[in-house]
Amino acid sequence: MASEEELFANIDALLEEEPQLPPPAERARLREAAGITQARLAQALKSTVQTVKNYENGRSEPKSPRLEAYQRLLKGWAAKYPAHAVPAAPAPAPAVVPQPEVPQTFTRVPTVEQDEAEPDMGVAVKPVPERPARPAARPATSRRTAAKKAAKPATDPRFPHGPLAVLDGDGSAYGVDGIVLDCPATTIPELVEWTLRESGLGAPKLNRYGKDSDPLIVLTAAAAVKLGLPERLEGHEQRRSLRLPEDHPVVKQVAKAKWQLTQRGFGPWARIYRKAQGRERQCVQLAILSWDALDERSWPGVSEMEPADIARVLGVYAQRVITPRGSTAVSGLELMTALRPPTKPERDEETGNWVSAYNPGSLGTEPMDPAPPEATAEHPVVVQSGWTGGFLNEEAYQWVRSVDSLSDEECMMPFAVGLDLNTAFLAAAARLVVGLSAPDHFHAPKFNPKIPGSWLVDLSHIELDPRLPSPFTPDGTRPTGPAWYQTHTVAYAQELGYDVHPIEAYLRRETGAYLDPWHDRLKNAYVDTLADLGVTKDLDDRAFLAAMEQHKQVDPTLAAVLAAIKATVKGGVGKLRERPQGKHYKEGERWPALERPTWRPDIRAAVISKARVNMHRKLNNMAKMTGLFPLAVLSDCVVYPSPGASPLDFLPYAASGKPQPGGFRLGPTPGLAKLEGVQPMLWAVELMEKGLNPARHIKGGDAVLDEGE
Repeated sequence: MASEEELFANIDALLEEEPQLPPPAERARLREAAGITQARLAQALKSTVQTVKNYENGRSEPKSPRLEAYQRLLKGWAAKYPAHAVPAAPAPAPAVVPQPEVPQTFTRVPTVEQDEAEPDMGVAVKPVPERPARPAARPATSRRTAAKKAAKPATDPRFPHGPLAVLDGDGSAYGVDGIVLDCPATTIPELVEWTLRESGLGAPKLNRYGKDSDPLIVLTAAAAVKLGLPERLEGHEQRRSLRLPEDHPVVKQVAKAKWQLTQRGFGPWARIYRKAQGRERQCVQLAILSWDALDERSWPGVSEMEPADIARVLGVYAQRVITPRGSTAVSGLELMTALRPPTKPERDEETGNWVSAYNPGSLGTEPMDPAPPEATAEHPVVVQSGWTGGFLNEEAYQWVRSVDSLSDEECMMPFAVGLDLNTAFLAAAARLVVGLSAPDHFHAPKFNPKIPGSWLVDLSHIELDPRLPSPFTPDGTRPTGPAWYQTHTVAYAQELGYDVHPIEAYLRRETGAYLDPWHDRLKNAYVDTLADLGVTKDLDDRAFLAAMEQHKQVDPTLAAVLAAIKATVKGGVGKLRERPQGKHYKEGERWPALERPTWRPDIRAAVISKARVNMHRKLNNMAKMTGLFPLAVLSDCVVYPSPGASPLDFLPYAASGKPQPGGFRLGPTPGLAKLEGVQPMLWAVELMEKGLNPARHIKGGDAVLDEGE
């Protein structure tokens, strides 16, 4: 029989444990029974409404001293409002029925992954071997912050724990939906084995002919050090060249365990793989946070978050976009291939075997040389041919209006108001027909706006209002003679009522809306994430502006997801014409990006041309409807003189109160506008007199007056 001293010691141990809170549903019941709103409770706890919601749906737990205060409150409410019935157990989630598998294709496809081809992991046509039992997941502990769960598709039974996990130094692997797995690995090879055999991590393919996403493990600084990696990599001028030396102990461990690294080596984004066995891909991707794997410009504030919150940001991005494969630019290009796989399996009529066949609408498996005017000056096509005929210059606007063209009335306006078009490049990608085959050369062709390609045409005779930028050049100046243009630019000249007579052209016979699924997925990701931040489609313009002013404060983790989605759009388009990297490159040599089927500068030109034309069309319509002319344009941002500090003071509205079609309209979807910034009109004029662009600085205020462009 236990002694009194032993019993008291046990009781004292219990008293020293962390305070225990009632279940999340009971917390919500008690608050509602007391008639207290979440907002009022948040104020009392000196927290946010979203945090209270997290406490009540089980997404996170309070930390000291808020934990003790919250427990005291709930105990008081429990005494006043006891539960009269035991709540019923939640119904089990419906089982997910796996879809029939399509045999994997046999062709290895070069991808954008860190600017090199993905390792060939072999043919995948054998049955899937049984996996070992998964480790049980536990909820996030009270010392971690988790947040509101994003809507997600049904869980794939092969990947019960989601697409990725963030590994901390104590062996806790934080996944999506607040789960935490125990990872016993103490070396990188052990981590790879655990990830593939036990973790239950990964994501299903986005297209029936595609492939599943490899699991991603994100290492905190503490986890990296525990696994034998340096906390930081130093000594390289360029971030992209960061990698462990080949004689580093961890690199030797990987090789000894018969794993391989891709040609990029062990850098901030490392891929470790073996040849496939049957249908099982054997590849794990690592991202090392302290090696700057998550660029602050694309993932603002994410590297400094708690592991559970990092997992949430990356997890929502993975569910709505794609499991990160590197920078957001890399992921943007990978998404194109994931949604439009280059090959599909077909049954050979003679042998009955499955063979790899071209997937219609895709870019295929082989890289394609551009037409000389679509290339860059250092491209082998240009250098080897001695091409001197000029190049496409389809870039985004960087235009500032002449100060001399400002009227007295405009100068007397009190404000300069900047409008920013939501993901303008994404809006331009919608229903965009691009070339799928190699270019053919034509002399004196008749212009056809339905054929994608590059046209040499003289548009210098077209005279437009000098208070607007020319639609034909990025700097807004009038063309001075024949130049190469993408189809959309020439078609807009026709739309404005002018005759066009191309001198020559490089056109593509096979065409398709290659970017449509990419547009649709990113648009949904953008709109859904904004809606989670309180910016929904049903808001009127005034409410929309108010919601946009506060949306980043609603949930910083989802605000980071939104920033990453926008960076994915711009970066993905930019990657279509990736230039050579490194000081050792010599003009005329091929560089790694050229080996990708997605190195397509003509598609990039088509997106940017359409975006710039869309911008000019709105500028032109605004001038016709309101008599207002812009002060400056920078890519998707335009600055107008305004009688008030709000876009509502100058945007055109019908008598019914509805926005006039054709001009700039406020709203949360791609192509619609939001407020970028407001400054005094005098501020804008001073910048213009210095040759600076107000659209670049409309957010920043007076501190930029002495900066150069």
